Amino acid sequence: MSGLVPSLHFDGTAREALTFYRSVFGGELELYTYGEFSRTDGPKEAIAHGALSGLVTLFAADAAPGEESVSMAGVEFSLLGTTSPEELTAWFEALAGGGEVVDALQQRPWDDYDGIVRDRYGIRWLIGYQG
Repeated sequence: MSGLVPSLHFDGTAREALTFYRSVFGGELELYTYGEFSRTDGPKEAIAHGALSGLVTLFAADAAPGEESVSMAGVEFSLLGTTSPEELTAWFEALAGGGEVVDALQQRPWDDYDGIVRDRYGIRWLIGYQG
């Protein structure tokens, strides 16, 4: 594997979040629990490592007690031109479900389209494509 792959630590919602992201982006999802990894620093059903692989690749886990969970300020994940305009628009709309549209997906003066959405887990996404 090469390139930057975000690894997010959730406060007990890693399974739910990765399942949601798979429903948005598609791809293959692998989930491994603390119990499967013989970890004793959290609930055995908590996610020790999860991986979504496809057009969008993400890693995620449930933060162990005392570890910080994901909190985003001043950063967003950019999915500019990752796939077709139709699919990017569908991703934007799906991520907005239960979340918040920060800046509507719209045509810009330079003829490209983009927008920003904060999903239900607090993750910000910049999504766009060329006009």
